[in-house]
Amino acid sequence: LPYVPHVPPVALLGKVTATTFALERPRCVFDGHADASDAVWLAVAFANASAAFRNPPSRADVPPYKQLPTAHSYMTLETAAAAYSCSAPSPPVLRVGGDTACRDQGRQDPCNGPLPSPGPYRVKFLLMGCRGPKAETRWSEPILLRTAVSPSTIDPAPARRGSAVVVTTSILASLGAVLATAMLGALGAKVWAFLCHPGLGTDAFIRRSYRTHHIPPALPQPLPPGCGCSPPGLCCSAPQPPGPC
Repeated sequence: LPYVPHVPPVALLGKVTATTFALERPRCVFDGHADASDAVWLAVAFANASAAFRNPPSRADVPPYKQLPTAHSYMTLETAAAAYSCSAPSPPVLRVGGDTACRDQGRQDPCNGPLPSPGPYRVKFLLMGCRGPKAETRWSEPILLRTAVSPSTIDPAPARRGSAVVVTTSILASLGAVLATAMLGALGAKVWAFLCHPGLGTDAFIRRSYRTHHIPPALPQPLPPGCGCSPPGLCCSAPQPPGPC
């Protein structure tokens, strides 16, 4: 068949990891070739060993997952052919290598275990009936998994720079707290002084706001009768009773 399996082109969380990868489900590919009793398998092989892969003549001859390190290929994800029909409401992707329990299985049953190395790998779908293979797709392009980084290769310099930033931030925060405490202490001292000596503030306020009443200038007072004058006749500013001045 002309169909080529491939990793989904859309953004997908965990599309390719260190031990698994997502594969687009081949819908409508086997319609017209499959019967109700047929099954679709996924063949997985190292990219450099895919050309040497031979389709098994029957289900009993399917290469199991545990032989991947030595045979360089295996078959997994046995699924009824009806699940890949155009009308089947199936998930849009398949997960290759998603069954972590396969490592402990001693049976010959097909298993979808984690992939042991980054690869690269090639995959193809194989339609098998009661008498053996009936149809197959083309091999995929090489699929390379992610590689975990060794802790010894990680540069610790970013961590040191991050620690320096944290220390600087802590010092600045401490200085800010000390400054705020000093300002609050000075303000508290002023408030305490005002509460302990309320009269000082009151007297100052009274002295600043006090205004004296208007007092007219003093008028000259008349001299008492019989005052002595020199020269005569200039000592009185008002009429005087008869008699010598």
